[in-house]
This record gives sequence, C-alpha cells and structure tokens, in this order.
Amino acid sequence: MAERLQKVMAQAGVASRRKSEELIAKGHVTVNGEVVKEMGLKVEPQDKIEVDGVPLTRENFVYYMLYKPRGVISAVSDDKGRQVVTDFLISVEERVYPVGRLDYDTSGLLLLTNDGDFANRLTHPSHEVEKTYVAKLEGVPYPKDLKPLQTGVKIDGRKTAPAKYRIISTDREKQTAIVELTIHEGRNHQVKKMFEAVGFSVQKLKREQYGQLTLAGLQPGQYRALSRREINALLSLSKED
Repeated sequence: MAERLQKVMAQAGVASRRKSEELIAKGHVTVNGEVVKEMGLKVEPQDKIEVDGVPLTRENFVYYMLYKPRGVISAVSDDKGRQVVTDFLISVEERVYPVGRLDYDTSGLLLLTNDGDFANRLTHPSHEVEKTYVAKLEGVPYPKDLKPLQTGVKIDGRKTAPAKYRIISTDREKQTAIVELTIHEGRNHQVKKMFEAVGFSVQKLKREQYGQLTLAGLQPGQYRALSRREINALLSLSKED
C-alpha cells in the first residue's frame, strides 16, 4: 500500500515526520535513485529509499511496555556504563527505543518501540495522551495547597496545562503524603517541578498509567508486548496533526 514518504521515514525511525519533511526539502532523500524534494510523494513497499546514501530499512514494528525500575537510564546506551531500559528486553531482536523518558530515579510504565511515527504521535505536546503518576511527597498538603495544579503552574518560565490530582494518603507523624497526578505533557522533570511549584518536594515517583495502560501483572524489570487493541487505543487517544 502506498504511503507518504515522510510517514514511511518516520515509521522507520529516521526522524519525526516534520524533521523528515525537512530532510526531503533539503535534498537528502532519494527514491529509486532520484532526489526527491516534493512533499506528499507516495511510495510503495518495493521502492528503494535512501537518506544521505544510506538505505532505509523497514523493520516489522514491535511495541512493548516495561515496568522500569528506579536507577535505570531511559536510553538504549550510556557512556558511563549504567544500566539502560533496553537491557531488560533480553528476547527482543528489533532495535527498540523508549517513547519519551522517565527520570533515572523514577520507576513505572515506559513504552518502547521501533515505530517512529507511533512514538511521535504519543510524545508530541499537541496529542494530549494522559499519564498518571504517584508521588511520595515531603510534607502533608491540604487540597487547597494543590489546587493550583488544576489550572496550571509556572515551571521553567512557562505555565503547565491543567492537571488532575488526588490525595491518596497522608502520614502526619512522618510528615509525608502519597498523591496521584495526571498530566498530558512530557516536559523535563515536570511532575517534580509542578509539586515544587506548590511547595512540596518529591521523595519518590512512579508512573502508574499511560493512556489506558497500567502496570497490572508486571514487576519492576518485567515487560510485555502490547496487543493490537492496546496499540490502537493509544493511537485513538492521540490527536493527529
């Protein structure tokens, strides 16, 4: 089935769809030996596509969910020799990479794939796929303390989108609380910075849910393939360009 060239490039993991369009416009891409600069060109599965002379390979797409432990890098390699998330996918032959990231000291649900278009759909800010985190806070907040999260707080000079929160439990003796926060953005250290903006530091953080996916049935370090139904459900939650 014929598909737009920039979409095929994104699916192969070359770059996002927009970056692929830039590569095409600058003459970096050839189809069957001919330089292509026009947008919207449709290619067939048998067409030979090259980017700067390197053939584009179309792998079978795979989609996994990992329960990332704390103390693991959300990357495929680390120059300091630290453990990375792909170390846990021992039986996966395809070259997968994380969709977005979780901080080194954050645990929880992380998606991995080799489908660049799928990854872009889920991580682009305009697509609004909800992610739910559970945080252990230092201090005991009242609902009024966290209410600004519902309308957005300023972090790194920009206001966050409205979020949803729920106080799960409090421990006044230890002066800690467990709070659930649902956001659809993915800015750097966002959850920690949002809580800091309302006066509470995060001692521990875990991503519990991504769209409709949960960690049910998985222990830290375990992973499983997503079903076609789960993949389609995630894509239906994201908004197309």
